[in-house]
Amino acid sequence: MQETKNIQLKAIKEQFKNELKEIYPVEEIQTFFNWLCESFLGYKPYQITQNSDDYLEGRVKNQFLLALKELKEEKPIQYILGKAYFYGLEFEVNKHTLIPRPETEELVDWIIKETSKEKSRHILDIGTGSGCIPITLAKHLPKAKVFSVDISGEAIKTAQKNALNNEVEIKFREKDILHTESLSELFKEEIKFDVIVSNPPYVRLLEKKEIKNNVLRHEPESALFVDNENPLIFYKKITQLATQNLKKGGKLYFEINQYLGTEMVQLIKMNSFHEVELRKDLFGNDRMLKAVK
Repeated sequence: MQETKNIQLKAIKEQFKNELKEIYPVEEIQTFFNWLCESFLGYKPYQITQNSDDYLEGRVKNQFLLALKELKEEKPIQYILGKAYFYGLEFEVNKHTLIPRPETEELVDWIIKETSKEKSRHILDIGTGSGCIPITLAKHLPKAKVFSVDISGEAIKTAQKNALNNEVEIKFREKDILHTESLSELFKEEIKFDVIVSNPPYVRLLEKKEIKNNVLRHEPESALFVDNENPLIFYKKITQLATQNLKKGGKLYFEINQYLGTEMVQLIKMNSFHEVELRKDLFGNDRMLKAVK
């Protein structure tokens, strides 16, 4: 990066506002700047004002300028910082993992509230990513034995780090769930799960036009998109596996495509599940589904 003169914090804040105002709302720019100040300087928002006359030098100055460049390229702030927060926990995120969403927090909250903390439970997450789902469940359901599977070895490496950092134990496996005949083969033991949860790829290619550039350009496509012709491919496979490996009375939870709620309910009912419940997310979209074997 080209060397520039030392710059005051208040000046670089103004630079962020001026250079990003055509891309982001002003409130979002302020949030980005606050997060960067906390990460690079250890400042809380009130300290940014108190120390606005401070000069940024060397490495720290260059960190801000690089972050500004990446924000102009619409790189998500979570990837710039290398971390995201989910259900009160911190997770490393990178190009191999999706950034955890608030809708997924709602799904996890639903499971935690419906699962006994007093009894041992076997829980399986399909589609590990950053590990936000299985790690959060393990953290809040300490007696549970939690398993997780993902097709991406790099995602699993990230999730393993996150499990270590959040002090929980998860059994991870690298496997393409679409080419899995039995869940027992993954873990080399016959397990009947109490809960199976998945947030698989569900955005149809035809919906790409609705996706923002920061997602399209930077988040892993394989974790997002499915063909228009068979958008429920992962749900069909996981539901089939769940019929074999869920206990009677066990629960199946999905995060789903908001436009395919009716089709999902039909799919689940066709596979002998009952008590099917479709829930909306905080934005009013059909986003979560639960069914009982």
